[in-house]
Amino acid sequence: MKYTVIFTPEAEEQLAALYRYIAAEASPNIAERYTSAIVSYCEGLGTFPHRGVCRDDIRQGLRVTNYKGRTVIAYDVSDELVSIIGVFYGGQDYENLFQPDL
Repeated sequence: MKYTVIFTPEAEEQLAALYRYIAAEASPNIAERYTSAIVSYCEGLGTFPHRGVCRDDIRQGLRVTNYKGRTVIAYDVSDELVSIIGVFYGGQDYENLFQPDL
């Protein structure tokens, strides 16, 4: 079964911010290659959506996987849909973002 992969607006903005950061620190060409590779990796979750680690301890249904060890991709799998809900680069604290407000 093939799942449809979608990106939330927050994940799209995180990818855009990552692109801007890499473009400023390295080059737009490198930024394009890296962020495009992340998108391709995420699209691959449509074939194997459960390959990430289940993080129900943070949020029910949350799964995470890593891209090249520096980028954490947070997503949710339901029915025939994979929702990319966050792209976190360079050790960003994704766990706190998913905690309910106290």
